[in-house]
Amino acid sequence: MTAGIIALGAALAVAVATIGPGLGQGNAAGKAMESIARQPEAAGEIRTALILSLAFMEALTIYGLLIAFLLYGKI
Repeated sequence: MTAGIIALGAALAVAVATIGPGLGQGNAAGKAMESIARQPEAAGEIRTALILSLAFMEALTIYGLLIAFLLYGKI
């Protein structure tokens, strides 16, 4: 019974850690493309900010995966 709850917790950790940043990355990329289309001369600055924000969001996903691995190791 406890192993099942831990496995469920690991699955939820991965699910939440991937859905949230995935939606955020899609939204950020879409808004960045809109901004570049409106102001092509600012494309470099927008691209740099986009890459940094995508990296931070991806880090959250990796943390969720790490938590899932730690929970899975307890089974």
